[in-house]
Amino acid sequence: MSLFDATPFGDAPANLKRPLAERMRPETLDDFAGQEHILGPGKPLRSQIERDQLTSMILWGPPGAGKTTLARIVARMTKSEFLPFSAVLAGIKEIKAVMADAERLRKLGRRTILFVDEIHRFNKAQQDAFLPYVERGDIILIGATTENPSFEVNAALLSRSKVYMLRALTTEELVPLLRRALPVAGATASDEILEKIAVSSNGDARSAYNTLEVATAASPEGEITEQAVADALGRKVLLYDKAGEEHYNLISALHKSVRSSDPDAALYWLGRMLESGEDRMYIARRVVRMAIEDIGLADPRAMEQCIAMQQTVHFLGIPEGDLALAQAVIYLAVAPKSDASYKALGAVMNDVRSGRAEPVPMHLRNAPTRAMKDWGYGTGYQHAHAFEDALNDMECLPESLAGHRWYFPTERGVEKRIAERLEEIRAHRSRRLGQTKPPAPTSE
Repeated sequence: MSLFDATPFGDAPANLKRPLAERMRPETLDDFAGQEHILGPGKPLRSQIERDQLTSMILWGPPGAGKTTLARIVARMTKSEFLPFSAVLAGIKEIKAVMADAERLRKLGRRTILFVDEIHRFNKAQQDAFLPYVERGDIILIGATTENPSFEVNAALLSRSKVYMLRALTTEELVPLLRRALPVAGATASDEILEKIAVSSNGDARSAYNTLEVATAASPEGEITEQAVADALGRKVLLYDKAGEEHYNLISALHKSVRSSDPDAALYWLGRMLESGEDRMYIARRVVRMAIEDIGLADPRAMEQCIAMQQTVHFLGIPEGDLALAQAVIYLAVAPKSDASYKALGAVMNDVRSGRAEPVPMHLRNAPTRAMKDWGYGTGYQHAHAFEDALNDMECLPESLAGHRWYFPTERGVEKRIAERLEEIRAHRSRRLGQTKPPAPTSE
């Protein structure tokens, strides 16, 4: 008798009703949702499977991304025995027992895929126990982990395996799965309800199926309602349409609260978006925009903080990355505000579009050839570092725009010092040119 029963789940007794997530488990790659970066046509893992050229692998990804399902599909498509093995429940004794099973199957000419769920929970000695069997070809090891394998899987095992990273499913990928599950669950639901379930699952297909199943049980008439979903989730389902008006209303409220230096309101609107399942990277992009549009050079560190936030959100994911979003939003809300650089670029672009495309002055042009030097390219150029304080009196605009200004710094934050520095530069150049004062502003 085998230590592990490889009987497919589909052969379970009819009186045992399996969970919806199990009943909806796909059996082919064509039915498998997401992971196009490794399973799309011509992609590495798909080619490996279709050519039956399997090697041991580690599937790394968040819960509900399809690691177990993918391992089962691989076994089915390659006509291999599938032995599931849990790192939570097993030790060295169990490893040796299952390896004996695998070796017996190999002698019978049957290839074995050993699927180790949560492989990161094994210690080094337990992981090392797999090595001789992997090297001899007794098994194809497929390990699944939610943790970074470079930290959690020992180097010897990692060097003998190919790591494939799975991504959390998007709302757009989850909704069709839920739609196909409705008749299996014996329920009906609007696309809006399905989207709310998908959003609340945070990319976890198993969680989405579980919510749908519980919501179905809470809907005696078979029509899943918003209240049934709220009851299934144990919390209120917030009004939110990621492609509609409420999406833009909330990001607008967040942006304007930051601009108005109100950290509490900014945090509230951020919390609303997070709770509604908004794409964290979308929020991160908008927060970076706030830094350059509303804080600008009044606090140059604002952009640094926001780029660090974006990297943190990307690296940590949900929920830890949400703290980085909150920190950045608070920083921007209390930072000094300036839209001077934003307005300056807008004014420049307006003049560029409406005015004549003036030629570059000859003294600003490079002269890589002797002929260009003879034609006057570079003549009159003043190298700043040859002058005291690296300040020359050379005009860098076309003659028709000489003295024109577009950037007008505020008196807030670091920009106050920038304004003072600009006045020093202009005063210095005025003295060099024999003028009593800098040219008056000509544009704002």
